[in-house]
Amino acid sequence: MNKAFVKEDHGDDDDDVALPAIPPGARNYITPQGHQRIKEELLHLIDVDRPEVVRIVHWAASNGDRSENGDYIYGKRRLREIDRRIRFLTKRLDFAEIVDPSAHHGSDQIFFGATVTYENQAGERHTVTILGIDELDPLHGKISWVSPVARALTKAHEGDSVVLKTPAGMEELLVLEVSYPQNSN
Repeated sequence: MNKAFVKEDHGDDDDDVALPAIPPGARNYITPQGHQRIKEELLHLIDVDRPEVVRIVHWAASNGDRSENGDYIYGKRRLREIDRRIRFLTKRLDFAEIVDPSAHHGSDQIFFGATVTYENQAGERHTVTILGIDELDPLHGKISWVSPVARALTKAHEGDSVVLKTPAGMEELLVLEVSYPQNSN
């Protein structure tokens, strides 16, 4: 089929679509562990995944007609996805500011990296860890430092009450416990 009639979405211009929002003028805070995970993923893409896909695309291209060659078409698409992810991760690492939460070990004030147990007005207890936007996992209690809950909790101390704006209105949260990881050195 003629390429003029095939719509391929190269998607090269939408690298930033998947980027979680960082407040204007703010830095991309990340823990040393989060930074290491991103770096490992980037190196794996560069050293393992990309060379393997390039090898497959090269082999598929040598088979002749590329217009109906599934290995070639899929390989080129996968290569674009890998290259897009490499660009994304490289940007994230370039703007990352590594913050070690263990520097606050023993403190009862909430900052980046704190694990906080709080109680809402309904008496429900929640435990969250405030991390970078590239480390969030809300199902496991890892929230971004730019999230509404983290912003409400930041700088509070154990025993403080803070107000959280929700779509249903204002909700009061009581900070029960604050902890930080110990320095691994």
